[in-house]
Amino acid sequence: MSLQANNNPFITCAVTGSGSSQDRSPLVPRSPKQIAESCIDAARAGAAIVHCHVRDPDTGVPSRDIELYRELTERVRDSDVDVVLNLTAGMGGDITFGSPEAPLPLNLAGTDMVGASERVEHIRQCLPEICTLDCGTMNFAEADYVMTNTPGMLRAMGKMMTEMGVRPEIEAFDTGHVWLAKQLVEEGIIEDPVMIQLCMGIPWGAPDDLNTFMAMVNNLPKSWTFSAFSIGRNQMPFAAAAMLAGGNIRVGLEDNLWLAKGQLATNAQLVEKAATIVTNMGATLMTPAQVREKMQLVKRAPLSA
Repeated sequence: MSLQANNNPFITCAVTGSGSSQDRSPLVPRSPKQIAESCIDAARAGAAIVHCHVRDPDTGVPSRDIELYRELTERVRDSDVDVVLNLTAGMGGDITFGSPEAPLPLNLAGTDMVGASERVEHIRQCLPEICTLDCGTMNFAEADYVMTNTPGMLRAMGKMMTEMGVRPEIEAFDTGHVWLAKQLVEEGIIEDPVMIQLCMGIPWGAPDDLNTFMAMVNNLPKSWTFSAFSIGRNQMPFAAAAMLAGGNIRVGLEDNLWLAKGQLATNAQLVEKAATIVTNMGATLMTPAQVREKMQLVKRAPLSA
């Protein structure tokens, strides 16, 4: 495959995520106010899109509290900085089994399984331009935990997102997830223009070697808009790789806590570093307005409670 670099990419900043990173860096934002401020700083640094989870303001533990999402959404929209809002819809599909010899009953402390409507209720109320759709079930680097997204659940959630007028961003953690995403598009559950995020290097999904990455890229329809990222130390190399492969970039504290060895990062610093890679390669970043036009996104106020 010949090299076809994207000379006008956009940057997504994944601001806080749903992992336990709050205990590993004091710079991970917790409250809606802190998350919103981090979104705004990331946008000023060059991010066109901010991808957001919410956390319990006191403990930092990931949350599905709709009021936290509403406060976050309103704070971002009330600011004088324009940015495309992308809210996660990935939570509510967590299963933690018992031990290998006694998998049932489930470990309820680590299990959070709810229906499709509840998983997207914060999307219905907040109406971001984009929300994520994790296109598959997979194991992570945890002994008995499974991220669960059945085809039936994805069809139901995807249909709801489309009916709301919120653009789904497909999250593909492995090659089979791309295959399922194509099926959802074929069935009309996800409509054009299609957005997909290639999530590399997350145990035990697709490894972040370039052969696997390009296999996933080469499997995408030419009309789809893709971004890609890797976690940890390979976050910035993948910023360059994604752009060189014709895609867009994701960075942020959800995926990597470090700016350099021994130096904890802020979201704005990670975006600035990625933006420097883009400009040093002779490319120009897309603005939020350009992303909205390209992806036919609608910026709206949240619904009233």
